[in-house]
This record gives sequence, structure tokens and C-alpha cells, in this order.
Amino acid sequence: MAILYTAHGHATGGRSGHGASDNGVLDVTLTTPKELGGDGATGTNPEQLFAVGYSACFLGALKAVAGKEKVKIPENAKVHADVGIGPREDGTGFGIEVKLSVEIPGMERELAERLVAAAHIVCPYSHAMRTSTEVPVSVI
Repeated sequence: MAILYTAHGHATGGRSGHGASDNGVLDVTLTTPKELGGDGATGTNPEQLFAVGYSACFLGALKAVAGKEKVKIPENAKVHADVGIGPREDGTGFGIEVKLSVEIPGMERELAERLVAAAHIVCPYSHAMRTSTEVPVSVI
């Protein structure tokens, strides 16, 4: 695959720490939700960041597939992502589950369902979730 863009980010402190992008635009305090043993302090967590990123990416894919069909996605269209985390059944760590819900006001349901299905194929987040993409990990 020819890479067109690479985002760079880092985190310190784990789930209760700090995260930022290399350009400084994204700069967040990370906190652990009470459900995962944290104190519930004000901040965000990896699942929320993933939910927002996936939602934005999926809406972009939806606009792309609609554009190819000369269909306009309204500005108030919205993608909701529910990202759940919990222990894997094999007991070796944690896993995530994602559920997407797409709102396209004013569009006929059949057309919306067809475009959403096509966007699910195009969206790289959906592809990675569907194919369990391998992630190289190294120590630097």
C-alpha cells in the first residue's frame, strides 16, 4: 500500500496521563473511566478518541462513495460510534467492540443503507476492524 499521509501521536502515563499529536493541535488529558477502575476525573480516554476518529473517518468515506454517485450527504449527517472495551474470552487481555449508527436526515432509507454499506467497505477503520490488521510493534 502506498502511504499518502502518516499521523504522529504519543502518550505518556498510560490511561491516566497525557496524549498529543506531533503538531500540538491534539493535546488531551487522559483519564481512566470508573468502569475500568479509574477515578472518573475530567478528561478523555482511548475509546472516546477511537470513537470520534472512527466516526469522522466513516463519514468521510460515506461522503466519498455518495459523491461518486452524485449524491450529496447533508451537512447535518452524523455518525455515532459506540466503542466498548472488556476482557477477551481467552483471558489474555482486552478487546474492543464497535457499533456504528448513521443519521442521514432527509435521505430515503434504501439509498442510505446502500451508501452506508459501501462506506463500510471504503473506510480504513472499518477495514482494519474487519480484517484484524497486523500492527508492527518495536522498541526504540
